[in-house]
Amino acid sequence: MKLKIALAIGVIFAGLAAGLYFFRPHTFHGTVIQSPETSYDFTLSSANGDVSLSDYRGKLVLVYFGYTFCPDVCPATLANVGQALRSMSESQADDVQLIMVSLDPGRDTPEKLAEYVGHFYPSFVGITGSQETIEQVASLYGIFYEKRDGSDATGYLIDHTATLLVIDREGYLKLVFPFGVTVEEIADDLKYMLRQ
Repeated sequence: MKLKIALAIGVIFAGLAAGLYFFRPHTFHGTVIQSPETSYDFTLSSANGDVSLSDYRGKLVLVYFGYTFCPDVCPATLANVGQALRSMSESQADDVQLIMVSLDPGRDTPEKLAEYVGHFYPSFVGITGSQETIEQVASLYGIFYEKRDGSDATGYLIDHTATLLVIDREGYLKLVFPFGVTVEEIADDLKYMLRQ
């Protein structure tokens, strides 16, 4: 009898511990944003035609501002997102869309962008437009960038804000990842947001 009571108490405590583990508040690895309005809906050009942010309503959208000639920050960020998606289930990864907005429309054609982002993950989309449109979109999303001299081999380079913006299924900016966020951290936050 005592053994049955002890087992029952053990099961109850194990259930409580599991409940605390699974229902504890999620700790995000980026900065949580409580935006009162939906994100600015831009339209730019990809290798397959015009792309608007609203085309992906219903998915989590990761928006990244960068350029194909970037020597380090851009490829590192895109590689981490690609690995994070590969670590998720296929259905989870299908509900996430990364869009890279080029800050270098002079060199980044839609075709070049498509080839570049495709190296990191098949569904990634690269988009570009006029310098004026890029400046407007970047400004509305709080992205700073400017050209600076590079070497004879590289020509100019572009210094830019290296954050990764996460827009929820309803079109609200919800999370901003800093540069250097890990594959595991990206996957953890995206999985949590997909359950909401």
